[in-house]
Amino acid sequence: MQLEKSLAINAHFQLQWEEKQNCFVLLYPEGMVQLSQSAGEIMNLCNGENTTLNITDLLEKKFNLVGLQSDIIEFLEDAMNRKWVIYND
Repeated sequence: MQLEKSLAINAHFQLQWEEKQNCFVLLYPEGMVQLSQSAGEIMNLCNGENTTLNITDLLEKKFNLVGLQSDIIEFLEDAMNRKWVIYND
């Protein structure tokens, strides 16, 4: 994982908040993925500008925690393997 490259949601997917389910979901032509709170928080920051390092910093500040980087990297690597997230070149 390249920690200093900005990340974006793949154009084949759409991230949106579902009020009825009280969570973020990832929509795609074949269906929908309901995201956990932490996954939704991370995906919501994949806006084409934030890097893994920025995302870690923002979430550690938001939740007043430290040491989130390895969990965020693990999730983003999985999201990239699923093609949910891409590098914004």
